[in-house]
Amino acid sequence: MWIPSNNKYGVAIHNWHGDVRYGIPLDVGDSVEILEECGKWYRGTSPRRSRAVGLFPKTYIHIKDLTKIDPVVAECTQVLREWSEIWKKLYVDREAYKFQTLRKVMLSILESRRELLGATLTQDQTLELQMMVVSKIDWGNRKLGLDLVPRIGPLAVDPHNIGIVGLYNVHVTSADNAKASSSRGTLRRKTQRKILTHHLYFCMRDFGYRIGIDDAEVYFFLYDGNPAHMRAVSERFLVKINRDGFSNYIEKFHSNCTVFTDLGAADLSEDLFLVAVIMRVGKIIHSESVKKVEKGTGCCTGSVYRRPFGVGVLPLNDLCQFDSSIESEEREKSFKIFQCEEKDFNQLHELIIKKSNSKFSPITTGNQTTQGIIVSLKLLHGGLGQARQEQPLLFQGTTITRKMGFPDVIMPGDVRNDMFITLERGEFERGGKNTAKNILVTVVVLDVAGNILTECLWGASGMDSQNCYKSMILYHQNSPCWNEMLRLTVPIDKFSTAHVRFEFRHCSTREKSEPKLFAFSFARLMDPSGATLTDGQHELFVYKCEDATKLLAANYLKLPCRPKDAQAKVDCSSIFHRSSKEVFVIKSLLCSTKLTQNADLLSLLQWRAHPETIQDSLTGVLRLNDEELVKFLQDVLDALFAMFSNEEGNSTQHSGLVFHVLVSIFSLLQSNKFQHFRPVMNAYIENHFAAALVYKGLITSVEHMAVFMTKAEHPDPFQKCFGSLEYIFKLLIQSRKLFARATGGQYEDSFRRDLHSLFTALNGMLAVPSYDVIIPTQEALLNSTGVVLEQLKDTLPAPELGMLARNMLDAIPRDAPIRLIQAKLNAVKDLVSGELFHEDDSRTVILSVACKHLRMHLSRRDELRLCAEILSEILTHFYDLQKEQKEKVTNTLQHDLDSLCKNILGILIKTIIIMMEGANTVLPQLVACLLGLLQLLDETHYKRFWDELSPNKDPRDLKEFLSKSLLVFEELLSQDWVVFPTDWLIMKLASNDVLRKALEEFAKPLVYRFLGSQSFDSQLWWSYFSLAVAFLTQPSLQLEQYREPKRRKILHSHGDMRVLMGFQILSMWSQLGEQKLHFIPSMVGPFLEVTLVPEPALRKATLTVFYDMMQCEQSARGSFRLVESELIDKLDLLISENKGDDEYRELFSTILLEKVQTENPGWKDAGTAFIASVTRLLERLLDYRSVMQGEENRDKRMSCTVNLLNFYKNEINRKEMYLRYIYKLHDLHLQADNFTEAGFTLKLYASMLSWDRESLSFAPSDTIGQPEWQRKERLYHEILKYFDKGKCWEKGIPLCKELAVLYETRRFDYNKLSEILILEAKFFQNILTQLRPEPEYFRVGFYGLGFPLFVRNKQFVYRGLEYERIGAFTQRLQTEFPTAQILSNNNPPDNSILTASEQYIQISNVRPLGDAQALKTAMVPVPEKIARFYDVNDVTRFIYDRPIYKGPIDKDNEFKSLWVERTTLDIASPLPGILRWFEVKHKSVQEITPVEFACETMNNVGKELWDLIVQYRNDPKRNINPFSMRLQGIIDANVMGGISKYQEAFFSEQFIKSPQGQGQQTNVQKLKALILEQIQILEQALELHGQLAPAGVQPLHNRLLERFSQLKQSLSGMGRLKRQHSESIVNTPLPPLPTEKRTLSLGSNAAPPTHALAPPTSFANSNYYGVYEHDDIYTRPGDTRPVEITNLSLSSLAHNSYQTLSKESLSIPEITRDQQAPPPVPNRPRSQNFVNSAVDSPEVPPKKNLNQLNSPNAPPLPPRGITPDKRASNPLVFNDFSNSDGTSSSMPRRPHSSLNQHQQQQQQNSQKYSVVDISFDDPEADQPPHSLNHLHDPTHLNVGYTPNDFRDSGISTTSSHELNHLNNLSEESSTNSLSTVHQREHCRLSSNDSINGAFTINTQLNINHRENSASSFDIEDLPMPPPPPIPPKSLNIITANDSSSIEEQLSPKITHNHSISNHQHNHHHHVHQQNGINDGYVAPKINTNTSTGEISDTNGDGNTF
Repeated sequence: MWIPSNNKYGVAIHNWHGDVRYGIPLDVGDSVEILEECGKWYRGTSPRRSRAVGLFPKTYIHIKDLTKIDPVVAECTQVLREWSEIWKKLYVDREAYKFQTLRKVMLSILESRRELLGATLTQDQTLELQMMVVSKIDWGNRKLGLDLVPRIGPLAVDPHNIGIVGLYNVHVTSADNAKASSSRGTLRRKTQRKILTHHLYFCMRDFGYRIGIDDAEVYFFLYDGNPAHMRAVSERFLVKINRDGFSNYIEKFHSNCTVFTDLGAADLSEDLFLVAVIMRVGKIIHSESVKKVEKGTGCCTGSVYRRPFGVGVLPLNDLCQFDSSIESEEREKSFKIFQCEEKDFNQLHELIIKKSNSKFSPITTGNQTTQGIIVSLKLLHGGLGQARQEQPLLFQGTTITRKMGFPDVIMPGDVRNDMFITLERGEFERGGKNTAKNILVTVVVLDVAGNILTECLWGASGMDSQNCYKSMILYHQNSPCWNEMLRLTVPIDKFSTAHVRFEFRHCSTREKSEPKLFAFSFARLMDPSGATLTDGQHELFVYKCEDATKLLAANYLKLPCRPKDAQAKVDCSSIFHRSSKEVFVIKSLLCSTKLTQNADLLSLLQWRAHPETIQDSLTGVLRLNDEELVKFLQDVLDALFAMFSNEEGNSTQHSGLVFHVLVSIFSLLQSNKFQHFRPVMNAYIENHFAAALVYKGLITSVEHMAVFMTKAEHPDPFQKCFGSLEYIFKLLIQSRKLFARATGGQYEDSFRRDLHSLFTALNGMLAVPSYDVIIPTQEALLNSTGVVLEQLKDTLPAPELGMLARNMLDAIPRDAPIRLIQAKLNAVKDLVSGELFHEDDSRTVILSVACKHLRMHLSRRDELRLCAEILSEILTHFYDLQKEQKEKVTNTLQHDLDSLCKNILGILIKTIIIMMEGANTVLPQLVACLLGLLQLLDETHYKRFWDELSPNKDPRDLKEFLSKSLLVFEELLSQDWVVFPTDWLIMKLASNDVLRKALEEFAKPLVYRFLGSQSFDSQLWWSYFSLAVAFLTQPSLQLEQYREPKRRKILHSHGDMRVLMGFQILSMWSQLGEQKLHFIPSMVGPFLEVTLVPEPALRKATLTVFYDMMQCEQSARGSFRLVESELIDKLDLLISENKGDDEYRELFSTILLEKVQTENPGWKDAGTAFIASVTRLLERLLDYRSVMQGEENRDKRMSCTVNLLNFYKNEINRKEMYLRYIYKLHDLHLQADNFTEAGFTLKLYASMLSWDRESLSFAPSDTIGQPEWQRKERLYHEILKYFDKGKCWEKGIPLCKELAVLYETRRFDYNKLSEILILEAKFFQNILTQLRPEPEYFRVGFYGLGFPLFVRNKQFVYRGLEYERIGAFTQRLQTEFPTAQILSNNNPPDNSILTASEQYIQISNVRPLGDAQALKTAMVPVPEKIARFYDVNDVTRFIYDRPIYKGPIDKDNEFKSLWVERTTLDIASPLPGILRWFEVKHKSVQEITPVEFACETMNNVGKELWDLIVQYRNDPKRNINPFSMRLQGIIDANVMGGISKYQEAFFSEQFIKSPQGQGQQTNVQKLKALILEQIQILEQALELHGQLAPAGVQPLHNRLLERFSQLKQSLSGMGRLKRQHSESIVNTPLPPLPTEKRTLSLGSNAAPPTHALAPPTSFANSNYYGVYEHDDIYTRPGDTRPVEITNLSLSSLAHNSYQTLSKESLSIPEITRDQQAPPPVPNRPRSQNFVNSAVDSPEVPPKKNLNQLNSPNAPPLPPRGITPDKRASNPLVFNDFSNSDGTSSSMPRRPHSSLNQHQQQQQQNSQKYSVVDISFDDPEADQPPHSLNHLHDPTHLNVGYTPNDFRDSGISTTSSHELNHLNNLSEESSTNSLSTVHQREHCRLSSNDSINGAFTINTQLNINHRENSASSFDIEDLPMPPPPPIPPKSLNIITANDSSSIEEQLSPKITHNHSISNHQHNHHHHVHQQNGINDGYVAPKINTNTSTGEISDTNGDGNTF
């Protein structure tokens, strides 16, 4: 038995081939997930085969210990597998940028995973790498739209180990981190507070200046350029430059880099600059000449001095635009150096900042490529220690340059003891010299004994400490200004006695002379009081001294160093003289944490020595700088507490002021600047505080402040006091502890009374009505409440503390200002998150207080965010407690949960209901709190809660609570937890788990309290069922939409919650009993949704509910009609929402039928029928849904829509559903521009309405009803509009008549009557005048199991679009079925194709068989325009042909055995209809004999030629070229032996006696007659051609006469046939009667009227027209000679032309030889279906501009279907003439004009074939009266098709293998009716540039009489013997065998290829071969596959299947 394995993984340790059943192969190293195990086998998956689940042996697998795997590494593995699939999809979708980006991130994660697996990193490095990896993962998941991973640190949280509220908070944090993450792994951390400290990394990259032979020193410092400040921000940093250039100097590593530290936010302003001061180091007077340098030394001799050179300033204003959440980048900057006069050098940087350009000028480098000084800068954030950790490389060997002042944040461990001294300026006397001095200042630091202090003097950072510092020299300046900054770091123990001495020397410009001392100054660093030298400027006295030996400390320290020097002796004599005119000015700044300059602070610390100054000292301390207080915090506090109370603990006179100072210090520690000193303060209180008696004074002072708060004039001290209560109470409690420890706990009761008294005062302070002045003080008190009460937890018992908290919070008025309310709730939050809430005793009280205030604010819906935060804290704590007490929960916790549930649950649900009406950001948190509360409750809590809600068994409150709760839950579920972001799947799943368990408890009161007959509440039960269904159908639980690994993970962690909820629904349904009827049919839809969930177990369990419903309704109401109706309605709706599948359909049918059969109820038959009906509906609905989307599926949607509307009408009679799908079908037709079909569709609706009813009718899309007759009227007008657009006017006319009757006889609305009659007249006119292309029809077979059910293994007949040929149609079908294969032959598919899983489509042309019922009553000839419509419309029967061979095949003449298999198809509905296709319902097959086939061919050609004659008689000015071409083709083909093949095949005695010839004598006679008739027609045609041919065509005409003469000679053997028959009256046509005004009606047996010029009736039903596809092949028509035509009776001929005959009226005359002139050829009776239309005529071409029809520059277009051949200049006309009585004839084609071989070869690829489309369908109208009739059997269906036109004579030959499958052409040049594909080369007539091939039929078929009509002739009577074949004039004969013999080239041996095709309008294409030569025609090679019948075109036509 297979045992599930939970979370078990392993790795393959050996290759496994998987060579067992269900085994999956594994390679070494493959990881596997084990799902189940059994014995020695595992069952599981491998990530390399993600979709395969299979078996593998245990011995091949090593199990991984997941506890030892780094969770981040495991997550990396899972993420990389998941991303790899998406990554591949991005590649397929060509998302290049995303593909590359994701690839980089995946590689980075892979590399990081490798590092983590290496286990070589420290813990800190591992944590940092993990954070970087998860940051990349979160970034990728967010960009790819994957689920958010909630995590704490780098580790994902387990939702089962954290409460729902905690999980929500983690999601919020993780979402913020994910948004801040980047693909590089950097995390834009959300800063909790503003970073107060920054550091600037600096590095000088290049110095682009050369200073001659001297070295240089560059001093960099930061400068505040604000006009109000103008001061240095940092000390100086020195970079030394060697004379050889910057790149050659390196004293030590990183000597050009530093970090400017401790910059505050105020420093990083737009006024921050970097100043570079460059000093030259060399002689006083600069020399550029290198020659002056002594050779060999390389440097100048004598003293070296620092001299000013230039200053550069770089603005740093862009630094203030930093983002502290991301790491700054290092930026390079450059700036130039400027110079000025030396006297202004000290302020040059200020001049540059102020842009005083007149006072300075730039220094040129001499090198144009340099940019001056180049530096790089990078801003660092946080403390210095943090910056060192984050950027260790930057600080390695880098100098630290300190800020001149303290940072914004002072750390307790910071120790500084720096004094900055700036050499400002000096004033010196000239001293009797003419020139000013070059003054050098030497600075030394000495102690009181005059010893130099070492290691305490720095001129700049970056240099070593110096014993003395030498300033720069300003040339000849007695008032020099240096502005040089020094740093003194003197040890604390030496600071009090140290002093600084400044020595002044004059430096001579002469070499080898030393600087000469002439004066000095000094400054003491500390006063005797202990205060250091104050900050600011100091003017020092200058003492004369020229002897350095006298410069001893003992000699000058007694002198005053500056005015008001307290340490100087007043009346002392000195050896040093001082001039009042000389002065030296310095500026000092102290930055020390150990020293102070403040005398007040010093006096405070020394208060015992000077008690009289205490008051002043305390007042002074209040004004002190914050930094000074913090530096001496512990000493100051000790002094203050000593002054606060006396030894007895009583107050002193200074207590109030001391308390004031204490409060100031405490409030100071609350600021951010000194936040890090709070631990110092806490440490002081715990370890150093020793004032045991101050607690009394502190309590009294705070109480006093509380009482007098409202009377205070200045609120600041009060705010500071109550804001500092934390430290006050800490000191107070510590003092009490010290006192109790010392006294053994005396006065404890007194202390408690004092505390209660204090809190009473505080409560009174909060109860005071608030106003603006005291609100901040009250806020400060409330903000301190939580921490104050926590301090008292060891002093007061917990219940007392709870009471204190409750009293304090309750003291606040309900209508307090919003700020006070917020402060109160913050206090509550502090309480519930503090330590008091962790104690059982105090928690209960605090919880009750919190619940009270939460209820108040939730009900008022104010401060909801704070309420949610408080609830979150409470619930999180309770969850943790419950988890700790998992085995045994304490009664206190149970009580607290009951209290929380009772107080909060109801009001929380009400609040959420109201909040859900609008968008609110706090709603998700409230929902999380609700779920968190439900998570904590168990069955006992719910039971007590239900009892609480229904006191005295009154269910009203309980019902209200349940209804609101269910409403909230359903609202949340119906929107798929919309309160949470879409990617919070883990949160949604955890919420569903909580909700499912809660619903189990919510169901219990429904069963126990609301199910009885008296207490039953259907609405409550309905809400429950509705909620349960919403839960089950929510999107987040539909596991099928997830990838397999994710689905398994969800199933492992949560299971399939749908199944559990489904069984819960079933349980509740079974509880209902008799009450089930209340939910029928309302619950049918919801339960149907449940059963549609694609989970087999759930479906099997829940489908039986429908049987239960049917049984219930049947028992109560006698039928289950309501269930049936609702089920069908909802099923339609739900399936359209993409629910359900074929598996559901099978389960529905199987389970319910099995249930019905098993239970065997009385309604078994009705139930079985109903289930079968629903199953069929499901099948149709699923078919419809599968094609709902996509433009390529539009036709499929139409089919499925028709299936559905037929089902709703015929099977279940659901009018509303029927109408719904009628309009869906209507809309689909409109989208496809199928206007006719849209009209037929709406007609379905209109037929349901009546003219008589006035009741309102509603359409699916209408909300306002209409009276039924108005609705029908509106529909009729809409249908008429569609029929007009679709040119289906015949169908609109009956509707017009119906409307006319309505308006005339019933509504008497003559206005509308006139309009409808006008419309009807317009329709009639359109029928006669408008162009209407006839559609082609196609048979389509869909074979294979890959097709949908509604087309699988079925055949359909499609109605093509306008001008759509089979090629375009095939392409359209391939777009609709892109995976289908097109079958290349027309054979019926075998069983392997029908049962294959693939898709196969078979396409062929079919020909419609019209049945014009509307014309059966015609008493006059029906115009072809009218009749032709019914040939191709209203048809349900179609035919197509396939060639077959019977008997022996003669390779020289295969016509002997060529039979045709004719298939007739009957479809379900007429076309056109509500679809453009219908299924074939019936099929029959019939065979046509070879002789009948030949008759059809000859008949068609004769019809074609006679139509040309009629056209040119009616329009003599028509372009003669098509006529000439056709004549030439027919005559040349027959001369070359076309007819002889028929003679050889059928006119011999051998054929008559053969089995094939038995019973064919009649047809043979008919064929002979047709051949002779063609000769008569040719003679008339030549005569007409001779009359019309212009001079340029006359040579061709003469040649045609010669060739015709040869043709007659070749038919000399046919003459005997005519003499064998005697003349019969039947063959003599009667002249028309003068009194006869109309023709005989249909079915009359009278002979038709005849006319001498009428064509033979054997092709009476010819109807041909065509359109050239290309119009670049013919030229302007030539000039035609006018022909006089006399004795015309056009009108009568027009009538006679449309004579309609029945089959019975036709007789077969005998053909006899007439010695005299034959009687005139009677006019052929016209078919009722003959449409003599101008459609597609050259005058009205369908594809060209109608405005250019008769333009001389634009010759008329050829007929539709004629396509020019690229291989010839003139089009070859492919014709299809068919007589519906089974006969058909083929007209011969014209030969080509002469072309040389090269021209013909060039033309082979430039022209296309052209086709003339001719169609005729009437089976009865066109039986020739004087031809041999073989159709004596009235049941014999023989529709004529031409197999080929036998090289334009109607006869052609071909081989058997080439004609094996003639129906297998699917391009425009091939069709599937019985015609042969003829492909051949064309020749161009040399007489014309090109020949216009426009053929058409005239609109009025008026046939002109000739004076001398053509007579029959006897070939044997001709006097001349048959001459040899004459080649055409100017025609180069091309031979296929390159033979030089002209006789061989002109051999009459002809080979023809045949194929069957049915083109649009059923016309035939012709291909001729005569050994490659046909009298100027070069035949293309046609390769025919004898096995398949596939014909391929090797000449480039492109028409191959």
